[in-house]
Amino acid sequence: MTYPEDVIAPLRAEMAALGFDELRTADAVDRFMAESREGVALLAVNSICGCAAGTMRPALARALSHPARPHRLGTVFAGHDVDATSQARSYFTGYAPSSPAVALYRQGELILMLERHHIKGQHPSLLAEELAAAVRRALGGEAAA
Repeated sequence: MTYPEDVIAPLRAEMAALGFDELRTADAVDRFMAESREGVALLAVNSICGCAAGTMRPALARALSHPARPHRLGTVFAGHDVDATSQARSYFTGYAPSSPAVALYRQGELILMLERHHIKGQHPSLLAEELAAAVRRALGGEAAA
């Protein structure tokens, strides 16, 4: 059973306002990943849970306010976009399903995976700094586009 769209619409809008592309199908996830083979990409598994609302989304907002930003941002919604979420998780090789989650890729290679246990209970500003630092390292000094 999936969450009703009217319940999650504001949570989707929050991610869209940050510049995330909504990946609602498995094909959309595959296209996102194919297009992410060049540059730096961030793929977030959004969720209705409190740790997504209280930590992940605020941390993403803070991290993305830094000048160094990933080239591509994508998000799936666990508990609603079932096929897309499953497909996204298929790219998280070696990691169990987690909601919420944040995956950072450089040239299509997974270089940082933040699972629920990394997110839950973390202060958003600390998580934001970790993400921003990882993006800076991934960009290798490249000026943000």
